[in-house]
Amino acid sequence: MVSAEKGFRFLKSPDFLTSAIYLKKPERIEALLMVMTTCLMVYAALEHEIRQQLKEQNRYFPDMKKKPYQRPTARWVFQCFQGVTVLTIEDKTQIVVNLKERQQTIIDCLGKTYRQIYS
Repeated sequence: MVSAEKGFRFLKSPDFLTSAIYLKKPERIEALLMVMTTCLMVYAALEHEIRQQLKEQNRYFPDMKKKPYQRPTARWVFQCFQGVTVLTIEDKTQIVVNLKERQQTIIDCLGKTYRQIYS
């Protein structure tokens, strides 16, 4: 299976409500496909970068069975970030809460900008 085809298998998933998307005009269908393709490119680039950095830094991210792994899917990484929130105090101070070691591993792999966002 080609990489791009793997990225679009979510269309068959019951989690993705394809029946809820009803577009008649060809230009709207094209626009939706453009957005979806762009999202898939960002998703694939993020997954590639995480995997490459884990390998280069000889670090591991726990898989669903909590075993060390260097090839996590972006979907799994996104799921692992659920619950991480930004607490804003008096419209001035922002604190990232519920950040665990596994999320910090990914943040470190993604570099300086991500460390600044999550610090």
